[in-house]
Amino acid sequence: MALAGEEPDVVIGCAGGGSNFAGLAFPFLGRGFRGGPRPRIIAAEPEAAPSLTRGVYRYDFGDTARMTPLVKMHTLGHDFIPEPIHAGGLRYHGMSPLVSLLKEEGHIEARAVHQRASFEVGVQFARSEGILPAPEPTHALKVAIDEAMEARAEGRSRVILFNLCGHGHFDLSAYERYLSGMLEDYEYPAEKVADALKALEGLPVG
Repeated sequence: MALAGEEPDVVIGCAGGGSNFAGLAFPFLGRGFRGGPRPRIIAAEPEAAPSLTRGVYRYDFGDTARMTPLVKMHTLGHDFIPEPIHAGGLRYHGMSPLVSLLKEEGHIEARAVHQRASFEVGVQFARSEGILPAPEPTHALKVAIDEAMEARAEGRSRVILFNLCGHGHFDLSAYERYLSGMLEDYEYPAEKVADALKALEGLPVG
C-alpha cells in the first residue's frame, strides 16, 4: 500500500478457519492497536457456514473427531457439516480463536455471502480484470464491490483492500454450473446448527 501511495479505509478477506483472513488483516490491526491508522476490517464468510455471523462464542473442539484441545471460538458446533459449496476452503464449523476474539470485542466486522452472489462477482472480475478468482476470495470480492458501490452512492472516496488469494483454474466446472444456472444457494441451516450445538452441552462455556 505504501508503494501505491495509498492507505486502506477498508480491509477485506475471506474467512473459513481464519488463517487467510488473519494474514491480511492482522498487520493492519496490530498497527492500529499501537496507535496507527485503524481501517475497518471485514471478514467475508459463506452463508452456508456462517460461524462469525451466526455462531456461538464458546469452547468447542476444532475437529469433528474431537481430537483437538478445546478452544474458545465462534462455532456452529463440531458436529455441524456444512453444505457442499464450491468454496471448499471456507467449509468449516468454527473460526480461529484470535479472529473470534477480535470479532467478539468489536475490532472486526463479519458478513455472510451466498454462493451464487460470489460466483456472479467472480465472473464480473474475470471479465473486467482478466483474472478468474477462486471461489473462496470471491466472497471477499463481493463485499469489496458492495463497499465500493456504497461509497459511490454516498459520493465519498474509499480505498478498499481485499485479498485475491487464489485463481479459479481448477474451479472451471463450478463456474460452468453457475453459468448454466445449475449452481444453488444454501440457506443458513438453523435446524442442523441447533442439533450440532447440542453436542456442546457439558463443555465449558467461558
